[in-house]
Amino acid sequence: IIDMDTKTGHLLSNNIAGVNRILPHKHKYAWDLFLKSCANNWMPTEISMQNDINQWKNNEITESEKLLVKRCLGFFAGSESLVGNNLLLSAFRYITDAECRQYILRQAFEESLHNLTIVYVCDSLDLDIDEVFAAYQNIPSIKAKDDFLMQITDDISAQDFDPNSKEAKQALLRNFLTYWVICEGTFFFSGFAMLLALGRQNKLQGISDQIKYTLRDESSHIAFGTYLINTLIEQNPEIWTQEIQDEFVDHIKKAVDLEIAYAKDVLPTGILGLNADMFVDYMYYIGNRRLEGIGLDYRFPSDKNPFPWLGEVVDVQAMGNFFERRVREYQQSGSLEDDF
Repeated sequence: IIDMDTKTGHLLSNNIAGVNRILPHKHKYAWDLFLKSCANNWMPTEISMQNDINQWKNNEITESEKLLVKRCLGFFAGSESLVGNNLLLSAFRYITDAECRQYILRQAFEESLHNLTIVYVCDSLDLDIDEVFAAYQNIPSIKAKDDFLMQITDDISAQDFDPNSKEAKQALLRNFLTYWVICEGTFFFSGFAMLLALGRQNKLQGISDQIKYTLRDESSHIAFGTYLINTLIEQNPEIWTQEIQDEFVDHIKKAVDLEIAYAKDVLPTGILGLNADMFVDYMYYIGNRRLEGIGLDYRFPSDKNPFPWLGEVVDVQAMGNFFERRVREYQQSGSLEDDF
């Protein structure tokens, strides 16, 4: 028996454990993102870390730069796990459309690759594992971000959660907004900018290249999450109340403040041509792009990107050219183009 909702393109249905019928296509956008992600397949361990190891051990990397790396890895270690767990325990369970599920499975795999990146870097540089992986508990600015993610979402992973009511659909919407727009779309980006700034100065190029791959993945995740959120609202317009909209604006304001506080913690004196104040404008710029994506009118007071060089690697508005050098060469097929 095929649930009729799975034939008409509804994201939610009672067909939680049924056959995932992909054809005919109902959410081609999600399917195309899945195919592009597959074409962009990569493994962290294929990127040489030898030069990074030499620079790290020969003290070519300053203590401030080493702190930056460990803080970024510390946040990613906790947040990537939260995202991956949420995808499989919550999103995949209740989003029953086959094409969207196909993409969610692909994203979950990519989250596992990002966790592998953290392990690979830690092993290569012989980092203190407890220092890196306990950062989400021991570093206040990191703990504040993870705690915030947990505070603003309901537990929708319980077996008795029924997604059919208005309130339950709003809980799903909050969950998607939190993990796709705030966590992946906002919290990750200052860390990406910091690590890419190292690579721009020919420091820790192996880590930098892995971040470029990760950025490509995250751009696709954000595009999918935005599509999922907008489609859920389109199919259930009654859940997108003014209260929910105001709530989310408050949440993204808080998220931007937390990210700025994190930047001040990681860059207390400024390095690599970066300082914490620059991240005020940058996070306002990122926040505005995310608000635009889901059709909200609120805008942060500044809308300029203080890091124009990031356009060579990541354009968060156009989802444009993320790859340079070997990243550009890695594509496994001619089907992948730089048009995220």
